[in-house]
Amino acid sequence: SATVPRFAERWFSHCAKVFMAAPQLSLKGRALRYLSMREHSRLELGRKLARHAEEGDDVEALLDFLEKNNWLSTERFSESLVHRRAARYGNSRIVAELQSHGVGGEALQELKAGLVEGETARACEVWRRKFGTVALDPQERNKQMRFLMQRGFSQRAVYAALRGVEPDADEE
Repeated sequence: SATVPRFAERWFSHCAKVFMAAPQLSLKGRALRYLSMREHSRLELGRKLARHAEEGDDVEALLDFLEKNNWLSTERFSESLVHRRAARYGNSRIVAELQSHGVGGEALQELKAGLVEGETARACEVWRRKFGTVALDPQERNKQMRFLMQRGFSQRAVYAALRGVEPDADEE
């Protein structure tokens, strides 16, 4: 049988002690840990915390407390999600994801209006990174079109990107 080096034995022993002695986080501590990693929507954070809630824990009251102290913010979450997704996805995909996280109403309308402005430029950039050359045959053109449509770009943005023309060059 293979022998384990002495330093590895000590390391595994140390890790076991550290992980076994780690105290359980309170619901508030867990929420703050999640929020320290990235922004979360109220709905998403509520779902994550509900898995760890014990009898007597009020998740909704905790979420209200976090919002009152501005630790949980729908506006920050929305801006963060748009910033993370805008370089790769179109408006309809981003809006659908925002809606799935419980963002709606006036905030969603404002985000949609902001996204519309740069969609064609984003579609052209995504197309350029993936393909780079204008399709010569219908099969390749359909492949490129499907690729962009599956990422949530509008037909107008897809057609502009498939022409292979940069948006700035089109305006001159």
